[in-house]
Amino acid sequence: MSVAHLLSFVYALAIGLLLGGERERSHQGKREALGVRTFALLALLGTVSADLGDWVVIGVLVAVAALLTVGYLNTNEEDPGTTTEVAALATYLLGVLCFTDSALAALLAIVIAVVLISKQRLHSFVRNAVSDVELEDAVKFLVVAFVVLPLLPNHSLGPYGVLNPSRIWFIVVLLTGISWVGYIAVRVLGPGRGLLATGFASGFVSATAATASMGRTSRGADGFAAAIAGAQIASVATFVQLGVIVFFVSRTVAVHLVLALVAGVAVLLVSSISVYRRARHVAPVQTKPAGEHAFAIWPAIVLAVILTGATLVGRWGAAVLGSAGAVLAFGVAGLADAHGGSLSAATLYAHGNLGLTTTLIAIGAAFGANTLVKIVVAYVTGGSRFGTRFLIGVLPSLVVFLGVLLSTTLIA
Repeated sequence: MSVAHLLSFVYALAIGLLLGGERERSHQGKREALGVRTFALLALLGTVSADLGDWVVIGVLVAVAALLTVGYLNTNEEDPGTTTEVAALATYLLGVLCFTDSALAALLAIVIAVVLISKQRLHSFVRNAVSDVELEDAVKFLVVAFVVLPLLPNHSLGPYGVLNPSRIWFIVVLLTGISWVGYIAVRVLGPGRGLLATGFASGFVSATAATASMGRTSRGADGFAAAIAGAQIASVATFVQLGVIVFFVSRTVAVHLVLALVAGVAVLLVSSISVYRRARHVAPVQTKPAGEHAFAIWPAIVLAVILTGATLVGRWGAAVLGSAGAVLAFGVAGLADAHGGSLSAATLYAHGNLGLTTTLIAIGAAFGANTLVKIVVAYVTGGSRFGTRFLIGVLPSLVVFLGVLLSTTLIA
């Protein structure tokens, strides 16, 4: 018997003790038939079955399911729930998995244990915190991510081969997923805990729209400083979102971009926190993330269209006008959205149609153009006082970002 073979049984025993211990404590001794010893035996039985062969696994699985059914029928009047029975069946299957992939089985066991331990929190969140609209949005996101995406063709189409339906839709999924995380952050923290969380979540949907919203809010008697902090932190989300998405498009570009992003975020965070500390004595402003739904698909689709168009224009500019044409095209795309030009440049680099230096310069141009647009929006919506305070916060971060990016570009 090899060490790996022996370890699979050790992992199975540990998984059974973990899940069985949680179930026994959860029922305070009322379900002794399915306690820690039973779960440990089920996990070991799964590993032994896997060692003996597939047909043994299936036969034992049927027998375990039958025994769990009989046990449930004898105790369902006292406890009509089926969580323990399902956990027991999962424990057997995890024991089977231990024979081929112990690490994965252990990871899944930990996840299951967390879900079981979080019973009260999960029930409270679903029943009291989640609205019908949010539940509907969750279903929509699952359809977009796990139904539509797998059905789309994953090959290049159109001029210059830049139209790949699967990759374009993946950007939509990624953007809506990030927006979802930001929305949940606000739902969990609540606007009462600070406008910073609200601005940060809004920035994932649209930092420009968030800046406009904060500019209008700043015109209130007590919301000026908090609105500035919220607008600046929304731009932090732009940095974060850009880094995450570029990482999935081209890890090489992301590696060369990370120092500039971290530097820009650091400067902007110092400014935002400084402003926010002066605003803490003011009652939090009740604002919502951009868009009333957690599932913001239309902004993501618009950005995907911008991305595709910018990629096409950039590819044409690079082919006709050279590197300067590509940088100009992506800079113009950045006027509408910082991510459009940046992701287009990263996409062309990933396909070998653009050099690394040109790609980094194009990202800087797109980001700079978008920052200028946000400054103009701040002046228009919040007035000269708000616009100037916003500029004082975001302009240094842009200068630092571009400076570090230029240094990285020279090294590259």
